[in-house]
Amino acid sequence: MRTRWSAALGVALICCCSFVSGAALAAKRKKKTPARPATPAVPAAARAAALHKVDSYLEDSASAPFEQTAALVPFFEQLMRVKPVHIVQWGDSHTAADDFTGGLRDQFQQRFGNGGSGFSVAGHPFPGYRRFDARGGGTPLWQTVGGRAGNGDGWFGLGGVSIVADRPGQSVFLNTECDRLEVHFLQQPGGGRLALYDNEERLDDIDTGGELTAGFVRYEAQPGPHRFSLRTLDRKPVRVFGWVADKAAGVTYEALGLNGAEAGVILKWNPEMLATYVHRREPALIVLAYGTNEASDPYWKHESYREMFAALVARLRETAPAATILVVGPPDRWSVVRGRWQLVAGIDGINADQRAVCKQLGCAYWDTRARMGGPGAMRDWLYAGLAQGDRVHFNSAGYRRLASVLFADLMKQLEIYEHATQDH
Repeated sequence: MRTRWSAALGVALICCCSFVSGAALAAKRKKKTPARPATPAVPAAARAAALHKVDSYLEDSASAPFEQTAALVPFFEQLMRVKPVHIVQWGDSHTAADDFTGGLRDQFQQRFGNGGSGFSVAGHPFPGYRRFDARGGGTPLWQTVGGRAGNGDGWFGLGGVSIVADRPGQSVFLNTECDRLEVHFLQQPGGGRLALYDNEERLDDIDTGGELTAGFVRYEAQPGPHRFSLRTLDRKPVRVFGWVADKAAGVTYEALGLNGAEAGVILKWNPEMLATYVHRREPALIVLAYGTNEASDPYWKHESYREMFAALVARLRETAPAATILVVGPPDRWSVVRGRWQLVAGIDGINADQRAVCKQLGCAYWDTRARMGGPGAMRDWLYAGLAQGDRVHFNSAGYRRLASVLFADLMKQLEIYEHATQDH
């Protein structure tokens, strides 16, 4: 059974191109990356001591984990009464790795039911992208458009990145469990056709030609595991944004991370396209998890960053007025300066700006760095075996630990809200 929608957006394309001179490229190639100090071996006793410090940090910072807790109420209302519930997280590499978001997804679905994988981008558009709840891939001749810089025409889909092909026989696949599927693609003049398969059964042909707009088709499926695939049929351009695999009830936690991304990249996406796809997801909770890359970006100034972040929150609120917006601040970060590890000072400014915007616009705020122990705490997480040697990223165990902390903080606030509503 098939239903097809498309919304004519009628928006002119804006192509953003940048050119780098050959001399500049040559100079960049000659520039040497400073050597990173080797990660010291950590004796068992020191590792145990560091783990004890991490435990103490988390215990000491647990009393007031959120700012603007009232902003969480609309999410709690939907979580208690509405099925299914969709959570969408946009962010940088901390999100793209799907360890942190995967940990949150597992705990939400264990408590409130598994709503499917929701939206995931098509194929494997960049190194480091993964989803633990939906496995995908494709043939090697797809080209990636969009990404962390956001350069191009802005038609990148819900995840800010898409794949394109212009010859027949190119395919992408998705392994997941669901009882309904939606395919997101660019409808464009002269667009080619796609054949959709479910476990090698040909379901339909999708014509992506037409007026320039955000395209989507929806199919009902038998509940259970599926291997969906798309195959190009023409020597015509096709641009695929991703898949939506849903169940009738439960929670989806959709990880839309881009390695190296900064929050302002979302403002480069075509706003009508973004609105179309966000409306279709109807998120109960939008999580914004940026700041790690901005903290070391010399071009950011407090005034411009705060203005940009406020514009981003306002756009998302206009697009999804029923959604709660939760901003997850950047974790602690170190960098190498003249051969020695030093704290990245820019985290202070990013936290201050995000906190100010959240207070101004009524968003919930979770200070990741404060919750994990404050400035310098990443070193203890590293020695405890919970972070990577770059002192920027956690390892899988660290991300999962942090996810458990955020989930517990949310559930504590949910219980407080439930008790308050029961008393009245």
